[in-house]
Amino acid sequence: MAEPSTIARPYAEAVFRLADAQGKLADWSAMLANLSAVAADGRMRTAAGDPNLPAARVAGLFISILAGKLTGDAENFVRLLAENGRLDVVSEIKTQYEALKNEREGVVEAEIHTAFEMDAAQVADLVARLEKKTGRKVKARVSVDKSLIGGVKLVIGDKVIDGSARAQLGALENALKAG
Repeated sequence: MAEPSTIARPYAEAVFRLADAQGKLADWSAMLANLSAVAADGRMRTAAGDPNLPAARVAGLFISILAGKLTGDAENFVRLLAENGRLDVVSEIKTQYEALKNEREGVVEAEIHTAFEMDAAQVADLVARLEKKTGRKVKARVSVDKSLIGGVKLVIGDKVIDGSARAQLGALENALKAG
């Protein structure tokens, strides 16, 4: 069976081309986020996977739940996904769409894991330094991870910068074992 990312790619690219051509990248981000939230609900997953429920009925459920939050194009997209049995990859479609959108807008997403809460000024300072270093606008998500002991661990795309005390202690331990 194909990977969800492989299945989702053509849908994400098609939605991105449509949204870009219409100048509605942000609108489609919101609609895909809403669709992803509905698709993640256990009852909707059950309905979407029920072979006795017609695709049109499943699509109708999604569309009725999101009444007023979807454009005509988005409703057609839901129908297409339902007909092809692909509502289970909406979350992956959203993820890939966001990556394409970020690339177009010159944005890079960064996960900032800290040992302690950071105030808004500290986050803004770190984001500004990351933007200077990457040459792109940085959209940051901050989370607290007490297991880091101290410091910060950054994940930007496929790059990890681990300045945490835990990582430094691990490096020291390996150096002592090797020496």
